[in-house]
Amino acid sequence: QCDTKFDFITRKHHCRRCGKCFCDKCCSKKVPLPRMCFVDPVRQCAECALISQKETEFYDKQLKVLMNGATFFVTLGASDKSELMVCRLSNNQRYLVLDGDSHYEIEIIQISTVQILTEGFTPGGGSSRAIGMILQYKVPGSEELTQMKFTASEDFSCNKKLSASWLAAMHKVSGGGKTWRAE
Repeated sequence: QCDTKFDFITRKHHCRRCGKCFCDKCCSKKVPLPRMCFVDPVRQCAECALISQKETEFYDKQLKVLMNGATFFVTLGASDKSELMVCRLSNNQRYLVLDGDSHYEIEIIQISTVQILTEGFTPGGGSSRAIGMILQYKVPGSEELTQMKFTASEDFSCNKKLSASWLAAMHKVSGGGKTWRAE
């Protein structure tokens, strides 16, 4: 990065993430890299260290929330009937699993859009909170999109804060898809 000439005194250091050679100053960050089986912090260049820190934050925060799941009222398609279901990410992180009286497994790769529904937004810049989500996905063997609407449960036996956290994590992992203000 800095065009340092390596010699007997100025040693090369390899970034454990990208494998490129750097001087000591350009490869001095030590960050855990669990996805490559480095549990203890290892030497990484500045760019890779930043990516590794963001990955760690994602795995520690969003992924755990999504895998633990939350409870929602789920409405399929244009139906006006909703079902109380626990929604969570599967252990292999390939499916969105919905369990209630019915059972659905939606392959993540089949999801085309995620829209988070919010309430409480004020034009002056006040805060809003996630209250639901609209998910569109392709059913295997079909080209048509199926839509599911998730609404945070008003039932006191269900943790509304947990549902809002789950929706926020889903919003973050979906690349900050569209957010719609509830009318």
